[in-house]
Amino acid sequence: MSAVPKDGPPSIQPDTTLDFDSSSTESEPITAPEGVPHLPPPPSGSDTKLCYFLQKVPIPSYLIALAVGELESRQLSDRSCVWSEPSVVDAAAYEFADTAKYLEAGEALAGPYVWGRYDLLLLPPSFPYGGMENPCLTFVTPTLLAGDRSLTNVVAHEIAHSWTGNLVTNASWEHFWLNEGWTMFLERKIVGKLQGDAALQFYAAQGAQSLADEVSRIGPDHNFTRLVPDLSAGEDPDDAFSRVPYEKGFYFLYYLQNLVGGPSAFEPFMRSYLDTFAFKTVTSEQFKEHFLNHFKDNKAVSTIDWETWYHAPGMPPVKNDYDTSLATAAYDLAVKWHTADVMGIGAPPPKGVSPDDIKGWGSEQIVAFLEKLNELRSMTPMAASMCREMNKLYKLDEAKNCEIRCSWYKLCIGACDEAVNPGVVDMLSSQGRMKYLRPLYRALYKSKSKDDKQLALDTFHKVSNKYHPIAKKMVAVDLQLSKQ
Repeated sequence: MSAVPKDGPPSIQPDTTLDFDSSSTESEPITAPEGVPHLPPPPSGSDTKLCYFLQKVPIPSYLIALAVGELESRQLSDRSCVWSEPSVVDAAAYEFADTAKYLEAGEALAGPYVWGRYDLLLLPPSFPYGGMENPCLTFVTPTLLAGDRSLTNVVAHEIAHSWTGNLVTNASWEHFWLNEGWTMFLERKIVGKLQGDAALQFYAAQGAQSLADEVSRIGPDHNFTRLVPDLSAGEDPDDAFSRVPYEKGFYFLYYLQNLVGGPSAFEPFMRSYLDTFAFKTVTSEQFKEHFLNHFKDNKAVSTIDWETWYHAPGMPPVKNDYDTSLATAAYDLAVKWHTADVMGIGAPPPKGVSPDDIKGWGSEQIVAFLEKLNELRSMTPMAASMCREMNKLYKLDEAKNCEIRCSWYKLCIGACDEAVNPGVVDMLSSQGRMKYLRPLYRALYKSKSKDDKQLALDTFHKVSNKYHPIAKKMVAVDLQLSKQ
């Protein structure tokens, strides 16, 4: 296989043709699937088959990828289908049935979709990310197969990358927030357009809490908590990777939107930004210049402290307010369980709790409840007995949704509730998404139980060869088996 280099800065590659040279002695030779843009192979008298994959739209080189396997597809719309292995392709088609709605909402907000096809490829469980926005064919993790379409906001995120990241690309990894912060912003606008503004506000509030947790974990004075980190000493961008560019970037854009007058004022700027820098790379300084020029008659922009927003570590300098009405019941329930055993020594369950507490809740609200409880118990973990009481009522040990499982396991590990350990090991062994691996390994390693720390090390040594190399590297850092 020959391709343009994928290493280095995210530069734009015009008119890329990918040559894939494959020879096969199998009865079923490797073929380029129908619908994927490619040129007819030249005549050949050998057993080698040469396929030319043609990408007519200029793309950043880091977005080039090849997938080879026993794949089938199912049509989702006239310009989208999902590919996967035969055993899971029907489940994937069910899960991602709303892809066309996300795509249409994205176009309404950001302009025409220039890439032609928008297909999805469900990868094996070792894939370390939620998704990867390769143009025309988004890669997604099988951890999204919840069976109820509750985790498909990841598709909205990857679709948003079609404009913010793939069409307009950060010039270097210091400016990664211009990819991911913008993409979180557009993703939540897509979700708001389809599910209502209350949903946008709910996810924004959850994102703010995620940002606070990440800043606390990394350290509020750490370089990697800057919106524009300093990577001049040759720091590996993988080491800097966190939720910070995603959520601090979103936080900044939401602040700017409110400052200039709300969505009606800001969304035309978003379109102007995308049109101006389409098929180009952009720096934070260029973004600033374009923003100030667009809003030159808006006096409010003179109050923006660009230096602090861009270069100060820690939490943002201004507090955003979000409507948390969709999360209120979840937060109230978390407070009820927290106050029943503030000292973490064990107590009867709160008065009046029952399985009806979470009846009718979506997975997002259950996760909000668990994450709020994790936040409240960050200084003094719950008693293991309280976790068992919660499980009797809410059957959280039986959850199949990966978001719920991860949040629940973190709470129980903190409480030294060893009843969940088999489930934790199963989750660490059966998938390789870093969003779940790293928090669970960190929780085990930092647990007050020495057995949990050893369980983390033993599990990693047993299954880490199944992980993607990036995931294996980062978990090894979390377990202090290697240095960052």
